[in-house]
Amino acid sequence: MARPKVHPENRLRANTACTACRKSKKRCSGVFPCSNCLHKGRGGSCIPFRSLPGLRSRTASRPAAPTWSESGIDLESPVRPQTHEETTPDPGVASPEAEPHSPEAPHRTHPRMLRNLQGDRVYVGKAASLSFLQLLRDTVTQHIGPSQFSQRSEDMLETEAHHDLLNFSIERCNVDEKRHFIQSYEAATSGFLNLACKDNILTSSSSSGDPKSDREKTRTAIVDLMVAIGAQTQANNPETLQAERFYAARGQQRAFANFLEDPSMDVVRIFILLSFYMLGACRRNAAFMYLGVASRAAVALGLHEHTSGSTSRDDNDQRPKLWMSLCVLDLLVSAILGRPSATSPLLSGHREEPMLVEATQTESGLAASYHLSLILDEIVTSLYGEKTASAETADLLLRKLNSWSECLPYSLRTSSLGRESERIAQRHTLGNMHVACSYHFAVILVTRPFLISALSVRLAQTHQNLSANGSRDPPDEDPAHSRLAAACIDSAVYMLQTCIEVYDSGLMLRNMCILKAFIFAAALVIGFSMFAHRDIDTEIDEAFRGAMTILRMLASQSAQAAHYLDITIMLEAAVNQQRQRLAAQARQRRSQYVSRIFSLSDDPEIPRRQSEVHEQAGDTPLLTQSIPSYSWLQSDDGISTVTPPAIDGALFDWEGMDLPLWDSFPFLTESAAI
Repeated sequence: MARPKVHPENRLRANTACTACRKSKKRCSGVFPCSNCLHKGRGGSCIPFRSLPGLRSRTASRPAAPTWSESGIDLESPVRPQTHEETTPDPGVASPEAEPHSPEAPHRTHPRMLRNLQGDRVYVGKAASLSFLQLLRDTVTQHIGPSQFSQRSEDMLETEAHHDLLNFSIERCNVDEKRHFIQSYEAATSGFLNLACKDNILTSSSSSGDPKSDREKTRTAIVDLMVAIGAQTQANNPETLQAERFYAARGQQRAFANFLEDPSMDVVRIFILLSFYMLGACRRNAAFMYLGVASRAAVALGLHEHTSGSTSRDDNDQRPKLWMSLCVLDLLVSAILGRPSATSPLLSGHREEPMLVEATQTESGLAASYHLSLILDEIVTSLYGEKTASAETADLLLRKLNSWSECLPYSLRTSSLGRESERIAQRHTLGNMHVACSYHFAVILVTRPFLISALSVRLAQTHQNLSANGSRDPPDEDPAHSRLAAACIDSAVYMLQTCIEVYDSGLMLRNMCILKAFIFAAALVIGFSMFAHRDIDTEIDEAFRGAMTILRMLASQSAQAAHYLDITIMLEAAVNQQRQRLAAQARQRRSQYVSRIFSLSDDPEIPRRQSEVHEQAGDTPLLTQSIPSYSWLQSDDGISTVTPPAIDGALFDWEGMDLPLWDSFPFLTESAAI
């Protein structure tokens, strides 16, 4: 006989428990903050536990997306790291064995100190892709030995500044060319920046003559930097390159004339633009410092206080847009470099969304990027600020990201191709791509520590299974780590598939300073997955080749993208060598009764052809220990000599040619192997 249904008002257990009570297996009162959290003094962090939302059915009619404040997860509430009080089990409650619901992964990426152009040491945090790259290099060396991919580098690739003596009184572009470059700037910064000064720009770009007052000089400097960024995104030719350098140098000169004496909103705009331009010019340290200047000027103006108020409607409309643009760029650059941001301490008590007078397509993208940057800041501080990465913290962060995606307006999920002019469609498409790739990058940062943990165990299992003298059982993967690792790989694939679609549409620009960092981070994740898996996944392989295609296009005028391309190509060669090695070991283990007794490749007097050396099909030849030289690679035009990209006749030898020593030590530590 079925048990009679108990009405909700008669139930002894609460419908929904808070996260802390659910973790400690305590009875929750069901009101928030609950009695347990109030008793322990953590009422501010008491939030209801919510399972991951299920997959929604794709219907023709799409329901209206909830607003940011209507989200099921509190986007403004910061994630708190676990304290000793929260993790100590109650004596009267039986604790689970070794906390299977909250496994933690130790961070195996470590901060690095690299050299800049002057030889000074600069800091790169453990959340940066460069730190993950070093871990990946060590992993590859441990399994296949020294290779071109495993070369260590202590230099942070940057280009030298140009200090040409220019005559700034002579314009290099007419008004129409300036407007064209400004339109390219708007497309390149769509989804990231909205400096709210379009009317001033149109007036300044059409004016002629040398500016007289300081206000005219600041507005002219803003126009110069926008023109320089727009020229930076175009295909390289002598005229465009000269225009880019001319307007960048003049804007920088005017910015440092006397503008730092009196902070203004135009000063904040100028240094945001200087930072964005330096990112495209492969000068990330300069971009990072310019963002610090912009942040201090914004604080002096009170932009971080959304309730400061103003009598001017235009001022009230411009201030929140400028502040959100600064936060988006600062938090993104800081996450890419793994460094503390200048605006993060200012957001502790002001994480709500600044009020916008209107909500256009461009402003919707800016608001979405702003909220995403707040979550990205929490990821870096709460997940990478600890010695280990908590799966529970990662789960909460992923729920915040999922709630953020639920609040995206419909215009940020669709394309305007065929409905708008080519210029507007390009700006709309690139803005949506920037928002989507920022989301996937945030998911990668959350789940990458667990990807490292899961794939490390998988590599140890593969080595143990193929080892002839393997006596002990291989380690087992943690189910929670495996799920988070799969999310990391899926997010990288989705990001690259989105970028490939935009690239195939012909709307992608020739220089995209933040996108190349996103693509490189996704390529490293996918390359690590390919290296650790014995089976070939065609979707993952196609996404990896798509990353190389986009980086090859960007490398034509970006030394940093060319550097990323070289690393990605060498990673593909290491993956192919690992696959051949695993296939040979598996074949040798199967063929106990038969062996190959004759091969032309074993005769030292008969030279081996390249096609026989590299038996596996692929775009890139393999690297083996018998071939230490890596002097040629497969490209679109066939076999071509690989040299570091040249800028102004100077070669950037960022890696060197010395191979590291191969130490034969196990991949897993003793504690991790148990």
